[in-house]
Amino acid sequence: MNGLYQGIFKRDIALAFRQRSELAQPLMFLLMVITLFPLGIGPGPMTLQKIGPGVIWIAAILSSLLAMERIFRDDFWDGSLEQYMLSGLPVSAIAGVKVLVHWLVSFLPLALFSPLLALFLNLTVDMYVALMLTLVLGTPLLSLVGAIAVGLTVGLQRGGVLLALLLIPVFIPLLIFATSAVDSAALQLPYRAQLAIIGAMLLLAMAAAPFAIAYALKVSQN
Repeated sequence: MNGLYQGIFKRDIALAFRQRSELAQPLMFLLMVITLFPLGIGPGPMTLQKIGPGVIWIAAILSSLLAMERIFRDDFWDGSLEQYMLSGLPVSAIAGVKVLVHWLVSFLPLALFSPLLALFLNLTVDMYVALMLTLVLGTPLLSLVGAIAVGLTVGLQRGGVLLALLLIPVFIPLLIFATSAVDSAALQLPYRAQLAIIGAMLLLAMAAAPFAIAYALKVSQN
């Protein structure tokens, strides 16, 4: 059974890198958004430092929506999703594998580019450390929660707009706590409480989201 999950993982990774244009779109969108903000509000170092964490997180959330629909789309249209559900394998485990692939191909590049973004937005070292911690804890939460909405809308022809309407309000608490943690770091204040809340949300999502995704996929197949 582990070999089957490894096969699904390798297949999804290969498929993601085969569609390189779709793979690059969220990252390019994120970089464009972060580049446009300084041009619109001015290049003042203190201004950039103040808005930087919020800009990065808003750009991460919006760029994630571009790639979110891809989690189950190809499997739905080629019939693989139906075969998975008829195979007798736990759909929740398959969903967990697909969420992991989505996080690796969508958010790991963001982590690699984050030092450049921090330098571009004049973030201090303390702010960058806090930003990285919030990204490490928060971006898997984006993938897990987003996959639930994708499971509900996977059969719709134009589910992207509905997906954004469903997910953006849900992501607001994460945005508030993540930016609050970085702001606290900028003021040399402790931010463990914010990280603990984000971590608690992540643990809850890791426990419940795979089963919610499996149920959403079953509903969309009926």
